[in-house]
Amino acid sequence: MQKLGDFKLPNFFNYPPYFTLQPVRDTRDKQVQLWKELILDYCRTEKIFVIGLEEEFPLFSNTVIERTLSHEAREAFLSALVSEGRAEWMDKGHRKCLILWHRIQDWADLILQFVRENGLDDSVMTVEEIRSGTESRGTELHGMDRTILMRALKHLEHKGKLAIFKGTSTDDEGVKFSL
Repeated sequence: MQKLGDFKLPNFFNYPPYFTLQPVRDTRDKQVQLWKELILDYCRTEKIFVIGLEEEFPLFSNTVIERTLSHEAREAFLSALVSEGRAEWMDKGHRKCLILWHRIQDWADLILQFVRENGLDDSVMTVEEIRSGTESRGTELHGMDRTILMRALKHLEHKGKLAIFKGTSTDDEGVKFSL
């Protein structure tokens, strides 16, 4: 089985037709599903949150079989993730895509679990501590994309689970948990 770093690639990754958009609808549907799962699994494993459509991305080419996804195929697979709420275009030109390997609600649930497991109820943390502090090491929150984190925190704020405090810079924004 071929690997990309420590990530094990699925068998279809070595099948040349999967690097070309398939014209038959049933085949294309299967192809799109396989690529969506691969992109989400890879991004989750490698903690990748943004894919640039016009930038090098390891999954979009396979040197072993000398195949590369076309721009159209890349956009089709990412657009399929967008239509399912698993990604969002970051610009109108569809050049950058924010990958949501967890939906915002799921990230919010992970934050609540983190707060409970670490006894942080009624405590204050900075946004940066949640993303890169010692408490978050070894969790999915560590190294999390700031945009996604802020959206998950705002979701929890709307539910009354926390309050976000603005600082003088983005580095000192605070969060007070109240579960």
